[in-house]
Amino acid sequence: MTEAAGYSIAVRALCEFTAKTGDLDLRFTPSPSALEGIVGHRTVASRRSEGYQAEVSLEGRYQQLKVKGRADGYDPVRNCLEEVKTYRGDLSKQPANHRQLHWAQAKIYGWLMCQQLQLPRIDVTLVYFDIVSEKETCLTQGFEAAQLRLFFEEQCALFLAWAEQEMSHRQARNLGARALAFPHAGFRPGQRHLAESVFKAISTGRCLMAQAPTGIGKTVGTLFPMLKALAPQQLDKVFFLTAKTPGRQLALDAARVISDSAPTMPLRVLEMVARDKACEHPDKACHGDACPLARGFYDRLPQARAAASQVTLLDQAALRAIALAHGVCSYYLSQEMARWADVVVADYNYYFDFSALLFGLAQFNGWRVATLVDEAHNLVERGRQMYSATLDQASLAMLQKSAPEPLKKSLRRVNRQWKALHESQVAAYQAYEKPPEKLLQALALCTTAIGDYLNDHPQGLDGELQAFYFDALQFGRVAESFDEHYLFDIHKREYGRQRRASTLCLRNVVPAAFLRPRFTASRASVLFSATLSPRHYYADLLGTPADTVWIDVESPFQAEQLDVRIVSRISTRFVHRQASLEPIVALMARQFSECPGNYLAFFSSFDYLQQVAALFSERHPQIDIWTQSRGMGEAPRQAFLERFTEHSQGIGFAVLGGAFGEGIDLPGARLIGAFIATLGLAQFNPVNEQMKQRMAAIFGDGYDYTYLYPGLQKVVQAAGRVIRTQQDRGVVMLIDDRFGETKVQRLLPRWWSIRQETLESA
Repeated sequence: MTEAAGYSIAVRALCEFTAKTGDLDLRFTPSPSALEGIVGHRTVASRRSEGYQAEVSLEGRYQQLKVKGRADGYDPVRNCLEEVKTYRGDLSKQPANHRQLHWAQAKIYGWLMCQQLQLPRIDVTLVYFDIVSEKETCLTQGFEAAQLRLFFEEQCALFLAWAEQEMSHRQARNLGARALAFPHAGFRPGQRHLAESVFKAISTGRCLMAQAPTGIGKTVGTLFPMLKALAPQQLDKVFFLTAKTPGRQLALDAARVISDSAPTMPLRVLEMVARDKACEHPDKACHGDACPLARGFYDRLPQARAAASQVTLLDQAALRAIALAHGVCSYYLSQEMARWADVVVADYNYYFDFSALLFGLAQFNGWRVATLVDEAHNLVERGRQMYSATLDQASLAMLQKSAPEPLKKSLRRVNRQWKALHESQVAAYQAYEKPPEKLLQALALCTTAIGDYLNDHPQGLDGELQAFYFDALQFGRVAESFDEHYLFDIHKREYGRQRRASTLCLRNVVPAAFLRPRFTASRASVLFSATLSPRHYYADLLGTPADTVWIDVESPFQAEQLDVRIVSRISTRFVHRQASLEPIVALMARQFSECPGNYLAFFSSFDYLQQVAALFSERHPQIDIWTQSRGMGEAPRQAFLERFTEHSQGIGFAVLGGAFGEGIDLPGARLIGAFIATLGLAQFNPVNEQMKQRMAAIFGDGYDYTYLYPGLQKVVQAAGRVIRTQQDRGVVMLIDDRFGETKVQRLLPRWWSIRQETLESA
């Protein structure tokens, strides 16, 4: 982080840069959670004498480098500075390079304390606190102030060349950003309004929700003003957060366009991908004894980091090439480069998840960041998923058979509590007011036992054991946050031959309480999507701050470009489904014969899709059709889309809300129409009915919040596939009598010109 007088860095960040050597080694993990760490530090402080000082703010300078941080504790009576580290497991198995890093931090704090109090010498103690036994292991060394000063200056000197490079990069970046011009000849209709609103939001430090239709260039229209604000708002970084891979690619493409238009502005753009997509050796554990890219990782990291810092667009391919050239892991190289990139493009979970890397780094380093949340309507469901937890009894049963002997007792304890719940429940599904305390206690003891075992037996990592361990940890963490915004339910089912099991779910209903602190931690957060209506629904569920600005960007399209017709003489309700097949097939065939071309047809389920597709194929075999299948992989999905060409004609059958309902781009003749034979309402089942009750209790509008608003958002997204450019023309047929209701039509885009159509006129 740069300041007017030089470069500022935290003690821990400095030491992680200069004092980490040797292997990447994740065997002494997972470390205690942040909450466990805080409790451990407080416990240690509470055991000290009355004059003990906890959390002592310290800072020092070396040339233009400012180093600051908070020492865990100082005892003036003993003249002893303490650096506290919480852990679980066997301390003797801690990797040597971890210990070396801890001593480096402690010694720098020791010098800063000597400097502040003008001390000639000081004792420095590493306090290792076992969060399970609450036992302390204290390692103490005495130092002369001159020794510590020399160590401090050596570490600063090691970092200074990099700091000078970073200051130079920052200065050139900001100068370039000030002069940055829009990368195209002009703004598209609506795009200038969006860009100006984003710039105003970042300038005033407010959150912005922007409903902006497809086709105006939302990605460039939001990223460009963020980059223009880098210098005036003294931003360290911009986080561009996406729900899906196509969104990441659009962001990278926009960054490339902007960067190419400003060759004098150095910019580092980083793409972060999931570990399973980046790992070169998925069959190996993350430590030097198993993986060649972990062996000596920190010894080779400086050269890899230096090479990566010279590349403008660090997408997955570029990062992988650099990592392999230097013999390091590309996934962990990307985590390192997140510290030095200007724009980071990543999935939502990198900022919003419980243990989100980007949010954690921003908080720890005091970065001034701005966030762009692409396709923000997806954040409701993704947020719910991030803050929910599920445990499966069948997995526990399998694990009990293969688990190591030392763990069987704690697993049996969990099974007993679980079995009692299972047997006391008569119905197949039931929701409860709160999760059972005895089961949570058994799970806590079990996760402690598994954690200790994994630390003691790092070579024997079992996939099932590790998977259950992380699921159980998540379950315990979520249970700590359980309140009226959650449901706890048990779903019983049969599997195998007359075997019964149940699934426990802590189901987040309203993610607002978790998302709001992430929005407010940014200088500004911009949430944008083609579907953010009604405003109150998204504000309530996403927890946007009270002073959030909401804009509805004018569409660049004219009403005559899109022929929106409501076919209200057909009902697609489940009870009318069989009767709807013939008229839907007739409608689609008539439209195709009148205007041949490529169409998408959306249905509420795979069963419904297959029934209509089978009848259509039987009645009209001359018309080419292709269908989405359950569990469609990436290659079949791409093949489905490749059927839509400039010269092809046919109908692709898909499920609304699935892979083809949003995020795909089929401009021009590749797609000229869509049939949407559903309101997109969520399935009527016990879970959704419980959600509806909870929504009604919180917001007073259970049906709309659970069924109507999310359903119509899918409809509008699917319809948005048809018109992609200002030259496109097409038709959308909304097939269901409920589309004729005034309440429903008010939730459709303002620019649509809707007309009613009878089957006769079709």
